[in-house]
Amino acid sequence: MSIAEKSSSKNRSSVKVSRIILWVSVVLTVIFFLAPVLWQLLTSFKTNEAISAVPNIYFPAPTQLTFDHYLSLGLSFLRYVFNSAFVSIISTVICLGIGAPAAYTLARLKLPGENIILACILIVSLFPYVLLFLGLLEIIKSLGLGNNYIALIIPYTGINLPLTILVLRSFFQQLPKDLEDSAKIDGYNTISMLWNIILPLTIPALVTTGILTFIFAWNEFIFALTFITRSEMYTIPVAVAQIGGTSVFEIPYGPIAAATVIGTFPLLILVLIAQRRIVQGITAGAVKG
Repeated sequence: MSIAEKSSSKNRSSVKVSRIILWVSVVLTVIFFLAPVLWQLLTSFKTNEAISAVPNIYFPAPTQLTFDHYLSLGLSFLRYVFNSAFVSIISTVICLGIGAPAAYTLARLKLPGENIILACILIVSLFPYVLLFLGLLEIIKSLGLGNNYIALIIPYTGINLPLTILVLRSFFQQLPKDLEDSAKIDGYNTISMLWNIILPLTIPALVTTGILTFIFAWNEFIFALTFITRSEMYTIPVAVAQIGGTSVFEIPYGPIAAATVIGTFPLLILVLIAQRRIVQGITAGAVKG
């Protein structure tokens, strides 16, 4: 065998080894991240005996599977899904409706004290929102907004708005100014240009920031637990926390897992539908020229 043939065979073997290592790493990473999700899904279908069995039953038999945990939640759980969806959607729409014009103003218009405004927005976005809890509680009590969707919509909007402005501003800055100059020549004013030209070009950014806002509002727990005390107005995180067993010493793992799966399913569908826009929004601006 010649030297060239030996080197080519070594290169092929090294490529095969590196490819095997790559695929093993990918499989292990996927298992690492999906294992808790799959375990929760499996727990929602296992019978109570299978859940409490020692050692754990990783692959239950058909007789050890049941839909009773989902049925035990009742139709009332759909009300909690509606509450979370309503609060999250309204908060997201308000965030985008206010954040997009504000971000465009900071990106294109020269404002006095612009750097100070941006610094304040950045500080607010980094501020732990839990520290606002007591102040918001006093405001909600003084305005009589307890047990009202507004008590959740306004804080969620205020918390997510700084991040929305910062993200959208970076996208607006990446758009060519020649496009806006051409639109002004054609007779567009600032508002019509933003609505008809700029926003359609930044749909990936709007989808990305909108989903981030929606997920935060959907999963938020502390404000929803404190500001809402009527059971019919609970959001999904609070409703899951309120699930109890037949006694104080019983933990209903099955119903909790079923409620968690139901609460996660809408987010999964949303991300799958908008995944292409999300990827475009995340990667936009990564390569210039």
